[in-house]
Amino acid sequence: MGNKKTIISAALTIATATTLGFNHFVDAKESDNSHKQGKAKNVIVFVGDGMGAAHREAIRLATVGQTGKLAMDDMPYAGLVHTSSTTAITDSAAAATAMASGVKTYNGAIGVDANKNSVKTVLEMAKEAGKSTGLVTTSQITDATLAAFGAHVTDRSKQSDIAKQYLENSKVDVLLGGGEDFWYPAGNAGSYEDHPAKDPSEQSKGTQGNLVEEAKKLGYNYVTNANEFQKAKNGKLLGLFANEEMFEQREEGKGDLYDPVVSLPDMTKKAIDTLSDNKKGFFLMVEEEGTDEMSHENNAEKVIKAGQELDKSVTVAKEYAKNHPDTLVLVVADHECGGLSIEDVDSKDESGDGISKEDGPFNVANSSNQFMIDWTTSGHGGVSVPLTAIGAGAELLSGTYENTYIYEAIKQAMGLKK
Repeated sequence: MGNKKTIISAALTIATATTLGFNHFVDAKESDNSHKQGKAKNVIVFVGDGMGAAHREAIRLATVGQTGKLAMDDMPYAGLVHTSSTTAITDSAAAATAMASGVKTYNGAIGVDANKNSVKTVLEMAKEAGKSTGLVTTSQITDATLAAFGAHVTDRSKQSDIAKQYLENSKVDVLLGGGEDFWYPAGNAGSYEDHPAKDPSEQSKGTQGNLVEEAKKLGYNYVTNANEFQKAKNGKLLGLFANEEMFEQREEGKGDLYDPVVSLPDMTKKAIDTLSDNKKGFFLMVEEEGTDEMSHENNAEKVIKAGQELDKSVTVAKEYAKNHPDTLVLVVADHECGGLSIEDVDSKDESGDGISKEDGPFNVANSSNQFMIDWTTSGHGGVSVPLTAIGAGAELLSGTYENTYIYEAIKQAMGLKK
């Protein structure tokens, strides 16, 4: 066990973030800008919802082993992001609003400041600059993280209002994810039946009429399954692939499910292929929600699976950026979730019960070593989260800063005006 303890202890040094190359922990305004790579024509923002540094390390160990690098880690610039909202512990809505619009706000706020005034987002600025825009997620497309980039409501639960604003106000070109229930009025099921066996609570509940029909009238190509998705031609695209999230959290003992109808890497590639037709460039925000929802369930196996899908999506974006060096790619979390820690395999070290009991053991890829996952909460944590970046303007994101600075860095990288 001695060698295992040494190895796992090394993994636990993620607080110093050496795995992510965090050798630039200085004030963002003072970071070295001697290697600027020019203006970013395109920006691709990845958000691993709830994915703290320990999450990234667990995903890395399980995927590429102790000496390997995930695509999301193999980037030349790194930052450490403070995540608090107007309270100490943020939710996704306030955190995403900070990243999208540069203001601290209250939990539950979507695109509004602490006084409930609308604040312009980088996605909206990109649209005004003539660029195409897109939102992609494994959650509802109208869920908090996406919504904060393309809508303005005082309460994140107003998901039909958010959908309507996507179509009529921010006019997002590509929308791919779940949440069909909020696009159809109650009693009018879409392609996904009301009260499905896997979750009988799911049903159409839209409050703004038939928004799918409105989207079609506005020129969106609407797709609902993998076959339609694959055949979809470039242009305005709306894809809704589930009643709610594109995975299922189930009662304890029944087993959570992570098996999206269309994978996050495929949705990412389709979005990039579609948006890149615009010669003026694009802004794309991609979210993996499973890393958060499965952390709420303290389900480390599914957290790792979702994280692996996120990393494959980052690979897709990096391949595009390799051939288009005027593209900025960054990976961040809105907050940490679950208080995840990585531990040695030790039967004497069990802590917690119920869903919070230890998970594992998990195999360390390319070795005979193993590790355990332990949890301290089923809610959000207040720790800072890592950010990694590559491409045009990536140097702006090196350092330690508030989540509101991400908005400033993107705006500066793209040369956007408020």
